[in-house]
Amino acid sequence: MDKSDSIISLILVLLWTYTGLDKLIRWESSRKAFHNQTFPAELAEILAYAIPMAELLIALLLLFSVTRWWGYLSSILLLSIFTTYVGLIWVGAFPRVPCNCAGILESLGWAEHFWMNLGFIGVAVWGMVASDHKEKRG
Repeated sequence: MDKSDSIISLILVLLWTYTGLDKLIRWESSRKAFHNQTFPAELAEILAYAIPMAELLIALLLLFSVTRWWGYLSSILLLSIFTTYVGLIWVGAFPRVPCNCAGILESLGWAEHFWMNLGFIGVAVWGMVASDHKEKRG
């Protein structure tokens, strides 16, 4: 693993570990926040379990060079979903403004959250491209 790949994957590992563990550590408030979202209660219950597990799984994928490309891809996909949701909240598409953000992210406004997510998508794309180039080099 070269140095840039290490740094890129470490940034995303920290993001996903922090957000996943925060949801598990603050389980009751996280679960309530999912149920405060604009989607059906059944989906909220599934997501309350699935999202932190997915975040931690992505962190795990990013730790190993053999699965890192999948971690980058998963990061792009999940961050794209989150960014779309934040963007819709930002433009007022929902009747109320819920959030299930982790720790310090709760203090961000919707615009800042949106741009930060786009930045992390950029980091994941950069990692994926660097990973592809590394494999082609040998």
